[in-house]
Amino acid sequence: MTTTSLPPQQLDPGAPYRGRPVPRALGWALPGAGRAANAESGVMWQSTTTQMCGLFPFAVSSGAAPPGVPIGHHMHTAEPVGLDPAEWLRQGLVSNTGMWIQGQPGIGKSTIVKRLMTGLVAFGFTAVVPGDVKGEYTRLVEHLDGRVWRIGRGLHSLNPLDAGPLRAALAQTSGDEHARLSETIRARRLSLLEALVVIVRRAEINVTERRLLGAALDLCVDATADGDEPIIPDVVRVLVNPPTLLLDIAACDTRLAFRRDARDLVNTLELLCAGAIRGLFDRRSSISADLDTPALSLDISALDDDEDEVVAAAMLSSWAWAAAVIDGSAATGRHRNIFRIQDELWRALRVAPGLVERSDRVTRLGRHRGEISAQVTHSLDDLEALPTEADRAKARGMAQRNGVMVLGGMADKELTAINEISPLTASEAAMVRAWAAPPTWMTGSTHPGRGRYLIKSGERMGLPVALSLMPSERDLYNTDTAWQHGTGQP
Repeated sequence: MTTTSLPPQQLDPGAPYRGRPVPRALGWALPGAGRAANAESGVMWQSTTTQMCGLFPFAVSSGAAPPGVPIGHHMHTAEPVGLDPAEWLRQGLVSNTGMWIQGQPGIGKSTIVKRLMTGLVAFGFTAVVPGDVKGEYTRLVEHLDGRVWRIGRGLHSLNPLDAGPLRAALAQTSGDEHARLSETIRARRLSLLEALVVIVRRAEINVTERRLLGAALDLCVDATADGDEPIIPDVVRVLVNPPTLLLDIAACDTRLAFRRDARDLVNTLELLCAGAIRGLFDRRSSISADLDTPALSLDISALDDDEDEVVAAAMLSSWAWAAAVIDGSAATGRHRNIFRIQDELWRALRVAPGLVERSDRVTRLGRHRGEISAQVTHSLDDLEALPTEADRAKARGMAQRNGVMVLGGMADKELTAINEISPLTASEAAMVRAWAAPPTWMTGSTHPGRGRYLIKSGERMGLPVALSLMPSERDLYNTDTAWQHGTGQP
């Protein structure tokens, strides 16, 4: 059979449709005929062959399931997402293990920290909560078979000059290592003592006062019996009865002239022993350190209603003590990976100028100590509440140095500030902004940002995560127990 003998429909399959009317570009202008009011022109996209395979049928690529403590599911792919800055560091995903956690009150910042704390303890970490202002980690620490020390009047006391386990490490070393540890202990003691003076005075100290504090502290340490630690009243006694060394520093001929010139410094230290902070930091420590316990907390919630300087002094002293515990344990060979939580940290730093720098000195740990730190705050406006521009700049640097950012719902103003630290895409910013939208007035509704977080690191795309809790966690992590029904009172 030749091609000329084929039926017409086989020679031209479209022949039956050739004579039919053709609709215009926008479709038939008839009811129900599918006419479009407007037809946009097509958009040309260019892509590599590797990328093109994921464009149809519009699937979302995998690979958003980093290892770590399971904290929820990816909101776009439903993949489980883990968070462990230590493991991320080992795999080259981050450059350091610091975490910055920020969001509006009520969105669950402490919830994700507690989930992470529970998981890391299961991984073999020791959780350290220095200066728990609201006592919100106490139940969890006790649940994990950890130890909670409650600091306050009539409760436990904390000596700011206590070297903790560093003292035991010092006794086990010699030579250059002994000298290094001695200088570390002295520097931390002196920085914390200066910080306490600044907190009480709400103003900086001068150069002469710094030299006097250093010399008086050295004299107290030399006079302290083996196994004991100097306390602030010891420093006061040296300043009240100054030896020749202190007279030379102050350029005074007599003790009377010295006491007149140094009266502000002496009276400030006296307030630490006899003022609003009396009984808290002027005694020997009644707490001990043991990193073999799964979790350790210094609960200062008994001081929550006190003046800002009392809370600030308690927080800084707790931070310094925890840093000494971590460093001392490492120096004695009892190495443990640490998860350290600093919540409400700006409450301590806003009291007086210079506290950002001093807090960094007393809490700075040696490199490679195996520590994950979590700094938790409501707003970057907390930075603007710091006393000086120098403090604000240093605090912004603290935020920028963190390898991981966990962002909850927040308003446009906050997003603008966050963008300067960790750039957000338009879609990421819109998502975080939506989580901050006010809930409806219908009872029983959940805040749209509750349990939702965006995990960012550098300029890579963030991980939007929805955290769901087990029933036991809902009770254990609950921070609103004061408002539960059936108590008869708020």
